[in-house]
Amino acid sequence: MDTDSTTVTFSGATRASKATAAAKRGFNKDHRPDLRQLLLVLTVSSDGAVPVAYRAADGNTEDSSTHTETWDGLVSLLGRKDFLYVADCKLATRDVMLHIGGEGGRFVSVLPRTRKEDAWFRDWVTRNRPSWQEATKVPARRKNDPPDVLSTFESPLPSAEGYRVIWVHSSAKQENDALSRARRIERATAALEDLAGRLAGPKCRIKTRVAAEEEAKAALEEHDAARYFEIWVLEEVEKTYVAEHRGTPGPETRFRQSTKPRFRLTWNARHHVVKAEAASDGCWPLVTNDTEMTPAEVLSAYKYQPNLERRNHVLKGPQAVAPVFLRNPARIEGLLCCHFLALLIGALIERQIRDAMVRSKTKAIPLYPEDRDCAAPSAERVLEIFAPVTRHHLVRNGRLVQTFEPTLTELQEGSPQAARHPYRPLRRVNPAGAFPSPDVRKTRSRSERELRDVRRITPRFSNPSVDVTPVRNPDDEYE
Repeated sequence: MDTDSTTVTFSGATRASKATAAAKRGFNKDHRPDLRQLLLVLTVSSDGAVPVAYRAADGNTEDSSTHTETWDGLVSLLGRKDFLYVADCKLATRDVMLHIGGEGGRFVSVLPRTRKEDAWFRDWVTRNRPSWQEATKVPARRKNDPPDVLSTFESPLPSAEGYRVIWVHSSAKQENDALSRARRIERATAALEDLAGRLAGPKCRIKTRVAAEEEAKAALEEHDAARYFEIWVLEEVEKTYVAEHRGTPGPETRFRQSTKPRFRLTWNARHHVVKAEAASDGCWPLVTNDTEMTPAEVLSAYKYQPNLERRNHVLKGPQAVAPVFLRNPARIEGLLCCHFLALLIGALIERQIRDAMVRSKTKAIPLYPEDRDCAAPSAERVLEIFAPVTRHHLVRNGRLVQTFEPTLTELQEGSPQAARHPYRPLRRVNPAGAFPSPDVRKTRSRSERELRDVRRITPRFSNPSVDVTPVRNPDDEYE
């Protein structure tokens, strides 16, 4: 079971209600801290990322406090405790881990960077060489790039609660970490050079040594590179002489001396800090209380989290959970329940189609525009190809005369040959004698044009039903 939370943002006023979750301001994941929100906690299964349960909480609820209630709710729903509970680093708190472990549950989570176990391993790896075991390879997004090799190593030191800590090394993340650090050092060096130039200028506004040091530290902290540099601000006295009287100076001219403090900025790179940090590039820790799973299995269980993020994307993307034009919190929760059911139906459609593709050994089906192949069909694309499907009823004097059924294409029928044949438009069923009159055929052609116009302005996930009344015979009606 994978669990994650997201926020649903509201731009209008909501009514207060004690029996339901309250829309409040909090840490907004849509980057709108000025708006109220609800916290939506979603749990999916590892079999196709099918939504299993959801829960709405107050908008200012902290993520780490939701896992205990969520896990207890899953235990009541499933009637068992031996399922694997996977979540992000908000799960790795002492109270939550001890609660799940004490009740006989299993969990996998990411260990936060602020934990002492993380700092201990990053210091230990500078003096020791871990025996990494290759777990899996992830193909690169670009053809010419090498695959991302994921390796695991179980830490010799458990967590403070006594649980296993498994470190994961990613070759792609190692390159990204080194590149990111080099860019930060380069930008910090440019900022220090700019500050040194201003200090050496004739119109520098920095008058004290303390102010110069604060400017240098602020420049390093802005680029997160303070630990890579040692800085010194040297104070020098600049002496100037000015004649006491106007005119050309002579042997008897007296001069008045004035002094002005000037500052010179120097710095050195801490190469030993860069080397020590580079030893742990590409590494991140997992924590689990399961003692039977191998490190590779623990990594595989956690790597399923992006599928849960996909459900949150569908919620805020195609389903358009926001904006919400409701003020009553009870109705808002009811709307969220409808969105959950829509997520459930879409996930079941995706799982059924992808399982059928595996059984039929079909690598891709042409769902994208221009008949391009789609290796992982989504519910949005699947429902999109059924949007033009309509059924027409011929009604006369309130009585059904005939029903005209649509003909599905091979792609819509799920034929194995759909991956090899291009997408073909729908063919209408035209039984003999259905349209004997030329005037009726013209009426039908006009109704088809109207249908195409409606489909062009109808959003996705819709199946329009159009009523067309021909002008030839007022007693005949087309639906």
